[in-house]
Amino acid sequence: RRREAAAEEEEVEETPQEKKLRLAKLYLEQLRQLGESRPVPRKDGGGGQPPVLSPALTPRGPAHIPLSLQVQPPDPSSIRVLRGHQLPVTCLVISPDDRFIFSASKDGSLIKCKWEVESGKRLCVVPGGKKGTEERHMGHASHILCMAISSDGKYLATGDRNKLIMIWDAATCKRLYIFTGHHDAVSGLSFRKGTHQLYSASHDRCVKVWNAAENAYVETLFGHQDVITGLDSLSRECCVTAGGRDGTVRLWKIPEESQLVFYGHQGSIDCIQLINEEHMVSGADDGSVALWGLTKKKPLALARQAHGMQDTQGLQQPYWISAVAALRNSDLLATGSHSGSVKLWKCDEGFRKLEPLCDIPLVGFVNSLKFSATGDFLVAGLGQEHRLGRWWRLKEAKNSICIIPLKRRAAAPNPEAPDSS
Repeated sequence: RRREAAAEEEEVEETPQEKKLRLAKLYLEQLRQLGESRPVPRKDGGGGQPPVLSPALTPRGPAHIPLSLQVQPPDPSSIRVLRGHQLPVTCLVISPDDRFIFSASKDGSLIKCKWEVESGKRLCVVPGGKKGTEERHMGHASHILCMAISSDGKYLATGDRNKLIMIWDAATCKRLYIFTGHHDAVSGLSFRKGTHQLYSASHDRCVKVWNAAENAYVETLFGHQDVITGLDSLSRECCVTAGGRDGTVRLWKIPEESQLVFYGHQGSIDCIQLINEEHMVSGADDGSVALWGLTKKKPLALARQAHGMQDTQGLQQPYWISAVAALRNSDLLATGSHSGSVKLWKCDEGFRKLEPLCDIPLVGFVNSLKFSATGDFLVAGLGQEHRLGRWWRLKEAKNSICIIPLKRRAAAPNPEAPDSS
């Protein structure tokens, strides 16, 4: 191919400047076709989609050091608590630059907040109201269950029990559009990385695709047999969903309008997140946490009773897994329940095993977990109740947002290689 390309170049009479311009255009067109914002190093030299390598698993360079080995167990006294929501926090996101946190709750009058991470100050509050009062205010009139922010930090999307998706200007907190079309509660939202394409999931069992920048509906995908409880996506034109009591995790290939179905949990699958382009983690109300590879229909690893057991009216039952989070492209995971702690986990090389690292004491239902982009901190959204219902109420819990610093251990010196870190 290279010889053919060289021959073609010799046949075309062009100046050095024209050649540079032509090659630059060709290079940009190749990037556009790959759907990537920057080139990914190739290892095989062949054609097709470039492999996306997890830094935790990259063979060479400092990125291959598993991040989990660098993280110290957080000091409970270093956890910062942000108070402001009167009712349980249901969801949160961190801005791509790690400067702001957006949160939402079951509040009627205080629906959505914007916080500054460094100072802990509440910068913006969007008031909500009760059902039937939608025309009187800018916010939602029912519980917000999910939110997402675009990778450029421009758009924020929120979804509620009343079937609505609202698109906001993240900088000003002003509402831009309302998307209608779902027939039940909107339970999952995610922007495709590097784009303004938005995926939404609902209790109406379908996934919808939108264009937030153009205020446009694109298409609807069907397949789940029960309510969808969570959704996530990365750079590829696909998304993953948790199917509640239908017992499946699904990978949706948007251009092909096809799906892959994964089985592994015994209970309702309530939360899901992609770790990288090839692996994901999910949690269920049977207390299990599952690691998946997108090429295997069964979990690569399964941690049962991940948060232990509870005594419910004389019966021993596992604590529900209510939230999962992954530090993108690393081996570090976090899970939440109402067991009194958030747990950090390590995925071993190849994602074949889940190893618990430490417990971070937090009282309440952990309804949302997010790592900062740099991995410097973890944010937890807490409530006295589960985000989806009122089965239990923990009176001792505080409806709040907790910022958990993740300090790195100093690298141990190696006497045989004094220059290595």
